[in-house]
Amino acid sequence: MQRLSLTQSLQQKLSPQQIQFIKLLQIPTAELETRIEEELEINPALEEGADDYDEPAADDPFADEYDDDYKERNDEIDLGSYLNEDDYNGYKMQGDGNYGEEEREMPVANRSTLTDTLMQQFGYLNLDERQELIGLQLIGSIESDGYIRRSMQAIVNDLAFSHNIFTDIDELEEVLKKVQTFDPPGIAARTLQECLLLQLQRKDLSDPAVPLAIRIIDGFFEEFSKKHYDKIQKRLNISEDQLKKVIQVITKLNPKPGSVEGEDGAVQYLIPDFILTNNNGKLELTLNSRNAPELRISRSFAEMLDTYEKSDKNNRSLKETVSFVKQKLDAAKWFIDAIKQRQATLLKTMNAIVKFQYDFFLEGDETKLRPMILKDIANLIDMDVSTVSRVANSKSVQTEFGIYPLKYFFSEGISTESGEDVSSREVKNILKDLIDNEPKSNPLSDDKLEKLLNERGYNIARRTVAKYREQLNIPVARLRKQL
Repeated sequence: MQRLSLTQSLQQKLSPQQIQFIKLLQIPTAELETRIEEELEINPALEEGADDYDEPAADDPFADEYDDDYKERNDEIDLGSYLNEDDYNGYKMQGDGNYGEEEREMPVANRSTLTDTLMQQFGYLNLDERQELIGLQLIGSIESDGYIRRSMQAIVNDLAFSHNIFTDIDELEEVLKKVQTFDPPGIAARTLQECLLLQLQRKDLSDPAVPLAIRIIDGFFEEFSKKHYDKIQKRLNISEDQLKKVIQVITKLNPKPGSVEGEDGAVQYLIPDFILTNNNGKLELTLNSRNAPELRISRSFAEMLDTYEKSDKNNRSLKETVSFVKQKLDAAKWFIDAIKQRQATLLKTMNAIVKFQYDFFLEGDETKLRPMILKDIANLIDMDVSTVSRVANSKSVQTEFGIYPLKYFFSEGISTESGEDVSSREVKNILKDLIDNEPKSNPLSDDKLEKLLNERGYNIARRTVAKYREQLNIPVARLRKQL
């Protein structure tokens, strides 16, 4: 027998306005412009520009009437006499679920892709129908960086199942060799070793370093990749000078041949979200003007309601029109409020960062950076850590010393012998200087780097040295070795 029961529970759910604010908060200035343009397109009640309300003259006999009219239009419009609660479904924000609305087509730049380039060259091969289908399958298996990572046997199976072509690896590799003659050199390689060999085979073989480079990559690739140069010299009985010339030839090759094609040639510009200036020792922070757009409610759109006041309020089509007007007006007001809240949160957070790292922003000296984590700023501005994280994400500030991403100022602390805490960024800079000035023929190991840092007063373990080195994208000592 079924039983009915009532239970009470407390749940926290984000309102549509909160979701909209979170989305606006985390996007950078460049994307904000696009987002505002999208909202202006879909919402006729929203306009760009400052409010065009002009103060009436003091001797204007209609001043009071004009002012009351303005306030009435800008206050929350009461449409209770027009609508029931069931007639209005709420504000549907773009990107927050599928509401069955048609998606607008976005213009796409016309540019040649890697596949387009290869297909153009493929048309010049004199292949029969069977080889052509095999070649197309191979080109379709080439990834964006120019490699074929799918096994030959898997491609053989694909041809059998998809095109009813029964072939073998030998026939497949015969067509593959023709595809590998395409530009860019090294295309359709299955491994890095094969990619480098394909490029070397197109070099001038009259240069003594090229045949030697082919021999080294073909027979001693593992030793070369691990920089065991002494073993290569001993086995091939070559001089150090010969090996240097080979290394110069190989290091000029492209390990990702596909990346040179189909790339967007547009120049990417970094637009700062904040501008920090030093006015005679006083730091002044402002939002980028693009980050603080002026938006307003369309007055002509709001005036449309005046015509409905004299109409039949029971008219169904009129009620639908009023519902549409209310939806767009509410959406416009919520969007403007979200933009203003975004500006206030950005400034509040950035002001706290400037206050925390004041000495750095005055002089630009990286050694003046203090250890700072998200929680430090969250406590200063009395906001959640997630809010600070969204502000710091993809945002940057323009200073007199250059443009810095906000993430640059967040770092953990390292204790010194004197008991003070210093920023891990300071330690990383010292670590980088030590590696930059090390003897290239005998690079410093992590153990030696640890001892050098300890001698300078930084209490740091070897595993921490290794972690910072990896964060700086610096390889281990053996791979930094040069002749």
